[in-house]
Amino acid sequence: MLYLDTSAVLPYYRQEARSDAVQELLLRQHEPVLISDLTRLEFASALARWVRMGELLEPQAQRVERAFDDDVAAGRYTVRILGPHDVEQARRWLLRRTTPLRTLDALHLAGAAAVDAALVTLDASLEEAATALGVRTLRDWP
Repeated sequence: MLYLDTSAVLPYYRQEARSDAVQELLLRQHEPVLISDLTRLEFASALARWVRMGELLEPQAQRVERAFDDDVAAGRYTVRILGPHDVEQARRWLLRRTTPLRTLDALHLAGAAAVDAALVTLDASLEEAATALGVRTLRDWP
């Protein structure tokens, strides 16, 4: 099973440098990929930021929002609700102080690790931390 963090989901809905690779990866999947409730929250934050920064107009942001929500509703993604065990695992990893892991990235890692899913991310720092912490990643995909 694959777990996509937000950096790997966003290019599917807005043209970016790695959009083609993300689209190809998602289209190859025969089962839903895993995201978390954190992904949904960060997706909303990215849309708000893009509108504030003038990168998207409000009608465009609404279309992107609908497309993502429709994909969630249609079962393209399985949304995993992060819970106290995920928060505790993230906290333990942060307390090691051995990686430049950030709070929300630690939660993404915990969400993937809890179900032994391979993390898919476009964030090189997060992928490096995942490897250092023993969390599986999907390598050489983009």
